[in-house]
Amino acid sequence: MDGEDSETEYAERDPSGRYIRYNEILGRGAFKNVFKAFDEVDGIEVAWNQVRIDDVMRSPNDLERLYLEVRLLESLKHENIIKSYNSWVDDRNKTVNIITELFTSGSLRQYRKKHKNVDMKAVKSWARQILRGLQYLHGHDPPILHRDLKCDNIFVNGNHGEVKIGDLGLATIMQRPAAHSVIGTPEFMAPELYDEEYNELVDIYSFGMCMLEMVTLEYPYSECTNPAQIYRKVSTGIKPAALDKVKDLQVKHFIEKCLAPASARLPAKELLNDPFLQKADRLEFSFNLDTDTSLSVATEMAEQFELSDHDVFVVAEFIDFVISKIIPGWTSSIDPCTSVTKSLCKELQASDSCNPLAAYSWESLQHGAPIDLAVEEALLAQLDNVNTLGSSMQDVSSLPSNTSLMSLVEKDLDDELKLERELIESQYHQWCRELSRLRDEALEGAINRWLTRRKVDC
Repeated sequence: MDGEDSETEYAERDPSGRYIRYNEILGRGAFKNVFKAFDEVDGIEVAWNQVRIDDVMRSPNDLERLYLEVRLLESLKHENIIKSYNSWVDDRNKTVNIITELFTSGSLRQYRKKHKNVDMKAVKSWARQILRGLQYLHGHDPPILHRDLKCDNIFVNGNHGEVKIGDLGLATIMQRPAAHSVIGTPEFMAPELYDEEYNELVDIYSFGMCMLEMVTLEYPYSECTNPAQIYRKVSTGIKPAALDKVKDLQVKHFIEKCLAPASARLPAKELLNDPFLQKADRLEFSFNLDTDTSLSVATEMAEQFELSDHDVFVVAEFIDFVISKIIPGWTSSIDPCTSVTKSLCKELQASDSCNPLAAYSWESLQHGAPIDLAVEEALLAQLDNVNTLGSSMQDVSSLPSNTSLMSLVEKDLDDELKLERELIESQYHQWCRELSRLRDEALEGAINRWLTRRKVDC
């Protein structure tokens, strides 16, 4: 009797016997339904995506394309692309079935409507994750296009802020430099999509519309009543009315970059380096030479940016170092014998001869030897909290002061020194970009090694 009851608890089992499908519908699309399902091997809930073949098959070529997309989904491995565990074609029921991971918080659109008050820090985090997913897709040869990217197709695990691109059923591997079919949601479709001549940058345009919806909580072109009106506006370059509601000029400018004409639109890789997406804004703070110490100011900064105790000492040492370059004889409030940065410098010199810090000894730093800002940034870049701390401190050399510290210094700056500062600033940005590239390569290598070991263990 118990066996009979258990058989009625689910609606369908996959050919391998591993996954069972329930009748509970998680979502509906133009060609598919998404059901809640269960993986009896790993004991986890999953999503069972069921596409009706008759709804998408208009020619034999369509069936071949569908098989290609099913295989494509299983091959995609990226932290910001939804995982596909298994897929098969059910010839008897005329369906394609795809098992994917299940997201507890639903789509980004549902999540954003539920949580209306979200700080820009979270929006930036979502944007970075979406762009990293697009960079991965577009980096294939030939590139993979989504062509229907929208907040409904981006999914969220709200317990730790993870977002992933999903619903890749419309994605195809481009066989030519440009694709030739109109697919997508009108409100999110780039102008060139209507001309049926486009490339992967159409996904960037759609991403821009996603950003607009995330910021304003308004569906793009909601002022239009039908697709024809949307088409007329898009084809003539008229942006959604919601864009005028974005009051933060930095946010608006970033969205406009994504919605630019195809010839001027930036790829995902370049947008990821946009200043808007950096994890902390430029930081300015007051420093009273008579009453403040580097440690007291660093402690206040740590509270604001939620830094660790370890980082407090590093920030304090950095402040002392910068001030010592401006005011000779400045006395540090940190005991040099217990210096965190001293040991960190020695560790870096011993471990990485290519690091800018390798050319400098701690003794040279203590005695005021010339050093450019690239070296200072390289030191900060080694911190666990590099993205927050590094960005926060990137302009600390221009710190304002209650005693007009910078105004006193500016009086003594001649043209030659100003030119030297410009050259130092240029070197600084160059090293920042190089350090960022090296960090990304190291992370990618670590992930690949971990995946290789995992495959061997399995």
